[in-house]
Amino acid sequence: MAHKGVEPNTETFSCSVCLDLLTEPVSVPCGHSYCMSCIKGFWGEEGENKVSSCPQCRQTFTPRPVLVKNTMLAVLVEELKKAGLQAAPADCCQAGPEDVACDFCTGRKLKASRSCLTCLASYCEKHLQPHYDVAPLKRHKLVAPSKKLRDNVCSRHDELVKMFCRTDRECICCFCLVEKHKGHDAVSAEAERTERQKVVQGSRKKIQKRIQDLEKEVDLLQQEMEAIDCSADKTVESSLDIFKELIQLIERKSSDVQQCIRSQQKTEVSRVKELQETLLQEISELESKDAELEQVARTEDHTQFLRNCPSLSQLAEPTLSSTVDVRPLSYFEDVTAAVSKIRDRLQATLTKERTNISVTVAKVDVLLLEPVTRNDFLKYSCEITLDVNTAHKRLTLSNENRKVTIQRSANFYPFNEERVTECVQVLSKESLSGRHYWEVDWSGRGVSIAVAYKNIDRGGSSQTCGFGLNDKSWALHCCPGDYHFRDNNVKTKLSCHISSRIGVYLDHRAGTLSFFSVSGTVSLIHKVQARFTQPLLTGFGIDNWSDLDRIEIVKLK
Repeated sequence: MAHKGVEPNTETFSCSVCLDLLTEPVSVPCGHSYCMSCIKGFWGEEGENKVSSCPQCRQTFTPRPVLVKNTMLAVLVEELKKAGLQAAPADCCQAGPEDVACDFCTGRKLKASRSCLTCLASYCEKHLQPHYDVAPLKRHKLVAPSKKLRDNVCSRHDELVKMFCRTDRECICCFCLVEKHKGHDAVSAEAERTERQKVVQGSRKKIQKRIQDLEKEVDLLQQEMEAIDCSADKTVESSLDIFKELIQLIERKSSDVQQCIRSQQKTEVSRVKELQETLLQEISELESKDAELEQVARTEDHTQFLRNCPSLSQLAEPTLSSTVDVRPLSYFEDVTAAVSKIRDRLQATLTKERTNISVTVAKVDVLLLEPVTRNDFLKYSCEITLDVNTAHKRLTLSNENRKVTIQRSANFYPFNEERVTECVQVLSKESLSGRHYWEVDWSGRGVSIAVAYKNIDRGGSSQTCGFGLNDKSWALHCCPGDYHFRDNNVKTKLSCHISSRIGVYLDHRAGTLSFFSVSGTVSLIHKVQARFTQPLLTGFGIDNWSDLDRIEIVKLK
């Protein structure tokens, strides 16, 4: 019995086969104890295996030992059970339908922690321990738990597959090598694995590089989406402010027109009222005179009539015209017509400008994934012409300033501060700041196809003005047998095939410059990622002073 206060170790009284407390315990000659049923199940029926071994230490016993119940150990286990000792729960280690089960567990199978390619068996942590403790087992090849261990056995010879036939591209055993695959190119599986591992590693590096490139593009697109959202929000806010100002302006003009109309209305009504009062006063006076005349006319006495009639004053001349010119009611209709004309003109202007705004919105430059096919690139084709004012004196331009050749005698070009004087180079007229694509045909012993900032040195040393030799230009140098790219005087050797036609794709905002070999389709020669801080000019250079050197910008449809 355990001493009071000492916690018994469950593993001490557990069977290493079923991992439960010992039931009818028996001990084998090496000293390890097991359940009677577990060790018998492990050994199999009598005579099935001539050699029996211990599941833990792998010690072999010949002949098979007679198993006798260990009475003292059985009593001890029973006492411990009564004291409340239980086997450690193994639910978390129990093998499920999708797990690899331990081949040595009986009854409740536990998850295998490793598989042995030599034993062709899988082991849980408990049953794997001999592979760490026993010297012969330490040499076995342990791998992650696998359900396909039998795939490592030749179905024809029941031998381990340890060879690989390169001729038939299949795994074989040693017997297959001397029979069906006799005379074939065969190596050990390990040697073939080593060779293919290099290929796999190379493929993984390419995949990981591609993943990194795509992740950068995803980040770039995310930044672009955020920039689009920010720009759209600012533009909507600014547009609302502008339209509010326009509405306020119209409201002010409407108020001015109303005040003007009301003011004129007041003036005209006042004038008419004044005229009306004058006429009413005259009517009153006339009515009074008419009453007097009526009274005189009713006098029957002729003498009185004659006496009163001369006393009446003669009728005064009317103060106003006898007739008032009443025109049709169209006093302010002309104003309505004038406002209507303003409305019509404003509506026409807004309709036209709305169309212009819609076209402008549709032209918003949004970053897209790089084109793939030549037709995709041609969507960004641009017209480029060379600037004769920048051409070196030994360069001649022709074909609408799209073709450049070299001559031995100098041209009599006039002095120009923009002319390149030291390097045999020429720059374009057009500056590039968006997405552009152009193609050039070249021939000769050495030419340069480049892009450069406008402020590149024109008259200094080749180190400061030569394409690709400074931080203001990027150049592809084409010379049969020596193709390379230069950026800030860093030379990158190119081993790919380059045709006589070169396509150049520039995405100024994304900071990418790509060169392609064009022969029906496009194949990438070199791509550089940079941060362009200024618009770029196209540039061409002659490297070897050969009469055969020629560069011509292709006119793309």
